[in-house]
Amino acid sequence: MKFIIKLFSEITIKSTPVRKRFVKQLRRNIRNVCRPLDEQITATGTWDIIYVETVLSERPDIDQLSERLCCIPGIHQVLEVAEHPLTDIEDILEKAAAVWLDALTDKTFAVRVHRSGNHDFRSIDVERLVGGGLIERSKAAGVRLKNPDIKVEIEIKNDCYFMVQRRLNGLGGYPLGTQDPVLSLISGGFDSTVSSFLMSRRGMTTHFCFFNLGGHAHELAVKEVAYYLWSQYAASHRVRFVTIPFEGVVEEILNKIENSQMGVILKRMMLRAATAVAKEMKIQALVTGEAIAQVSSQTLPNLAVIDSVTDMLVLRPLITMDKQDIINVASRIGTEVFAKNIPEYCAVISKKPTTCAKPAKIMAEEAHFNVSVMDAAIESRRTVSVHDIIADDLTREAVEVVSQVGKNEIIIDIRHPSEEEIKPFTLPNHKALTIPFYQLATRFSELDAGNYYLLYCEKGLMSQLHAMHLRDAGHDNVGVYQP
Repeated sequence: MKFIIKLFSEITIKSTPVRKRFVKQLRRNIRNVCRPLDEQITATGTWDIIYVETVLSERPDIDQLSERLCCIPGIHQVLEVAEHPLTDIEDILEKAAAVWLDALTDKTFAVRVHRSGNHDFRSIDVERLVGGGLIERSKAAGVRLKNPDIKVEIEIKNDCYFMVQRRLNGLGGYPLGTQDPVLSLISGGFDSTVSSFLMSRRGMTTHFCFFNLGGHAHELAVKEVAYYLWSQYAASHRVRFVTIPFEGVVEEILNKIENSQMGVILKRMMLRAATAVAKEMKIQALVTGEAIAQVSSQTLPNLAVIDSVTDMLVLRPLITMDKQDIINVASRIGTEVFAKNIPEYCAVISKKPTTCAKPAKIMAEEAHFNVSVMDAAIESRRTVSVHDIIADDLTREAVEVVSQVGKNEIIIDIRHPSEEEIKPFTLPNHKALTIPFYQLATRFSELDAGNYYLLYCEKGLMSQLHAMHLRDAGHDNVGVYQP
């Protein structure tokens, strides 16, 4: 099976050295992301398009590979194609008829040809001959050049041509790793997950900095969405997840800071801590999910006061976006379900929060703050690689993992709906439920406690983690199925 990868348009207007560097990085990223699905996958091409070849042949496997390609930054479109040597236009017609005749019945269609190289015919010559031949041989409703039901697409490249069987939209953006890395302040909600995604899409390796305000449950929820963002859109690179325990800082603010100033000062403390971490990681910019006037701390005067605490560049990709626009992006990239189910932790709630913070007032209030509390929080931070964050939690306790399912055991497929849809779980003669992992905590208690349940996911890590936490919650009737 072969794919043609079309580059994001902004890559094609770069200078020759930059464009070659971007394409080289994209080829490397494609191999890194797709190798777990096919160890023999190849990605070739040096200028305008990239050719990806795989030994996979089963439709579910090809669909899974296509989905991975569509989530790699830098790709505009993914074309699933069949390659043929170029002989003459009649041969192109024969191959097109073999693919499209049945599908054209009662449908309107148009033939679209894209050609590069030196040939003794024009693209329009191929479109006319193939289109006319398909009209004669099929039961199509006719040719419609604008908005046809079906597009018969053919790519001619020098001495070969490709019959396009499927065209999928890619992620766009720049290849990951072509821009400098950033540190994103992530809370797990709509804003921080979308802002983190947008930075990865623009080619920046995006590391995560999490301020823990709600204990292990809060940390687990944010780790899950960070792992999802990495595995879905940034798996070509190693990314780090930094946890900073901030309960002590919040307590100090609640005890020492005037009520109306607490929100701004908390944000300043977060930027201070994130700056220290970023400098140690040799990262030059921070990322936040703030948008103008969404909450009281996000007015222009407050943001200016917050930013004054750091000499580091603070990027805010959502700064002018409406909340609904942010939610729409979260829905499209798959983080909406996490944000809806993540626990809310309001660290400080002011009765009348300031919307126009004054530097002098803020400095006076911060003079009451015990700086050693902040230093202790930064010193106590924990850093793990995102690809290891799930396994990192599993070191706490062993969970029963089985490869065979008993007669009366029920499997629960806990994968993200996008994974489950591409490759549905089936096991003959065994009952299986579908409950996404982010709903397990609330829905598991509704199940029949007399049954024994086995959690299932693709790699077995998420299922082990959630089985462990269900057991911590008092549910002894849960294990893990890993075929």
